[in-house]
Amino acid sequence: MPNMKTISDQDLPGIYKAANETSLDAQRIYYLCLMLYLILLICAGGVAFWFNDCVAGAIASAILFFLTLSILITLRVIRPDDTWYNGRAVAESVKTRSWRWMMRTEPYEEIDLTIVSKQFINDLKVILKQNRALVEKLQTEECMKEPISNCMKKIRAMSLNERLSIYKTDRIQDQANWYSKKAIFNKKRSHLWFWISVGLHAIAIIMLLLRIRTPSLALPVTVVATAASAALTWLQAKKHNELASSYSLTAHEIVLIKGEAISISNERELSDFVLDTEAAFSREHTQWVARKND
Repeated sequence: MPNMKTISDQDLPGIYKAANETSLDAQRIYYLCLMLYLILLICAGGVAFWFNDCVAGAIASAILFFLTLSILITLRVIRPDDTWYNGRAVAESVKTRSWRWMMRTEPYEEIDLTIVSKQFINDLKVILKQNRALVEKLQTEECMKEPISNCMKKIRAMSLNERLSIYKTDRIQDQANWYSKKAIFNKKRSHLWFWISVGLHAIAIIMLLLRIRTPSLALPVTVVATAASAALTWLQAKKHNELASSYSLTAHEIVLIKGEAISISNERELSDFVLDTEAAFSREHTQWVARKND
């Protein structure tokens, strides 16, 4: 049976969970809209091909193209991708600050719990102020929770070795497992969608060759070609290739970082170790955000 985690996401500040859930919801909306757009585009091409000689077919095709246009406009107006990335940025920032607070690392070395708690809460306020566009979309119920849970206070009060042990298992190993699983998942999906695209292109080529041999043969070449392009578009939008490579690299880096914990013997070394580790997590996240603008 796997060891139970000392701290879970539920024990982190409510702002973390609110930002995380807002980000995930926006991500689902973005990909759902994109999927509907590509499916309707293929359907519109199919209707135009199979019902090209009747008014009803022309009307249906026009409606489908109108719907695809509406989806594009909706994505442009509500910008769920912005909410997705901003929410993730806030969630990761809050999570990093929370772990630094629990580990008593810079800038939270102050022994007085009242002073250091106030400083932590002020830092959370700064994070929200820097992301005002996201604040109105956060779930109020989650944000109303105490920013510093009893579990966070309990961990902060532990000895150096106890805090280091929790950090290695609940933070470093947890992240390593997450990145490793995501790397494998994205690699498999990258191969899947690549070969689907290749297969559809091959079918389109075969149809074209058949038309050359038999010009009178009516084949939905444009529909298949559109489907092939849609598969490639989906692959590029999901960024499976880039994510598989990035996540794999980060997972290996995290494992190496964990090995550095062996030499830690005092609070200063723990602080430097946590700061370096969180910087590595932030570096991957910064690269992840940069891919949005690629």
